[in-house]
Amino acid sequence: MDEHKTHRNATPPVSGLSRREFVTTVAGAGAAFMIVPRHVLGRGFQAPSDTLNIAVAGIGGMGAVNAHAVMSQNIVAICDCDLGLLDGKLAEWSKAQPPRTRPPAPAAPETFKTWPKSKAQVAADERSPADEPYERLQKFVANQIPRLKKYQDYREMLDKQKDLDAVIVATPDHMHAIIASASMDVAKHVYVQKPLCWSVHEARHLAKKAATAKVVTQMGNQRHSNDEQRRGVEYILAGAIGEVREVHVWTNRPWGFWPQGIPRPAPANGAQPGWDNRGVAQRLAAAMSGNYPVPNGLNWDLFLGVAPKVDYHPIYHPFNWRGWVDWGQGALGDMGAHLIDFPMWALDLGLPTVIETESTPFNGATYPDATTTHYEFDKRGSLPPVTLTWYDGGLMPSDPPELEGGKLNPGGGILYVGKKGKLLQESAAPRLLPVSRHNEYGPPKEKLSRITHEAHEMNWVNTIKGKDQISCPFDYAAKLTETMLLGIASLRANSKLYYDAANMKVTNNPAADQFLTREYRQGWNL
Repeated sequence: MDEHKTHRNATPPVSGLSRREFVTTVAGAGAAFMIVPRHVLGRGFQAPSDTLNIAVAGIGGMGAVNAHAVMSQNIVAICDCDLGLLDGKLAEWSKAQPPRTRPPAPAAPETFKTWPKSKAQVAADERSPADEPYERLQKFVANQIPRLKKYQDYREMLDKQKDLDAVIVATPDHMHAIIASASMDVAKHVYVQKPLCWSVHEARHLAKKAATAKVVTQMGNQRHSNDEQRRGVEYILAGAIGEVREVHVWTNRPWGFWPQGIPRPAPANGAQPGWDNRGVAQRLAAAMSGNYPVPNGLNWDLFLGVAPKVDYHPIYHPFNWRGWVDWGQGALGDMGAHLIDFPMWALDLGLPTVIETESTPFNGATYPDATTTHYEFDKRGSLPPVTLTWYDGGLMPSDPPELEGGKLNPGGGILYVGKKGKLLQESAAPRLLPVSRHNEYGPPKEKLSRITHEAHEMNWVNTIKGKDQISCPFDYAAKLTETMLLGIASLRANSKLYYDAANMKVTNNPAADQFLTREYRQGWNL
């Protein structure tokens, strides 16, 4: 696969630009633009390429991580429907202490040889040494927090904050598309935390808008920029395991991170329920129900946004929203963007033609405790058809005999089955199986570019400045996200789906098309 074709959005150079026009246009023009240092312009003048003015929508969880990664820039605004959470995060940052030095981890009893960093990654590290995270945070607290503007409603922020160049979107999944789309409408570069959006229709919308908006877009699946993960792709591209027709991908989530498989809180309806499965679910719903006032600072209507009206409950917010169908995409949406990504990339997969999800009991409100999704991908030119199986909630493939008594990591991974061998990509470096094959083969030839700056978020920033090539733009991210969301659609439809990707239609069960989109709540439009 030609990564440059897949991961580049070129824009012709334009002269005589304003600051906003500069960062909009330079994004795709690459390093042909000269990045002018601030000192060249003289005191009191700031080069348009020097720093970006960035807003962050959603500061809990990954929003805080994303913000921390770009603190070398000007974070001029933070928007969150929960001002209590926003103020708490700023206070936490203001009181942060220097990190303690951790003792080195004990060496693992590993018999696989490990390879040094890629030449490109070593060169990049030498060119772009990262600031210490704590030092960046200290500067942010001292210099930026006093000037920071706080908002609850992203629409007000986009309307009033005229100095913005770029927006990071790290809200619950159901609000990703509408905020990203509104940001592109006013020519802002956009970084959206994974998954890109909540529905297949939204993925198509964002890809289409990004193609015409002349802005730099990135989805926040940080592993896409990782050196070792790219090395795993290079093994496949090099033919190290031969023709690949079968892939297994798994995660242990939701594990203990958030609840799934539970009923929506609801008071008892008078009659005493039994102790069968339905009766126990009713008892759980009643046990969780109660009069929970909306916390001070939280605008619950803004949290709901495009989603249906539901009364506030502390089991929904913060963070647990991921397990609820109204707002999140469960384990598949959470980890699929990290794990399904690499087979999609390495095998140049298009959209699947057949999708079938099996699960533990599913009540339609929260995702089930565990699922397995089977995807079928058609032949692509000379590449053969591929079956990809996704597992979550503790389900996983059998341990391959080539591990020679070893066990797959239950936390998650990717197992490629090729005609000439197998490749395992878990949290560590990619490994050919068995160990003798891995050690004999050596590292694959570097075919993919390496990210030349210290973080996935900074890759986005530096691409806007013309210093880098974007890692995971919306044209690629939308296809990956659509694949994940088709697994959710099969679950919700309780049906195997035969999918016509060209027309975004399910051909064997037209009723399932409703799960490819959603009807927004009144007053909200994409």
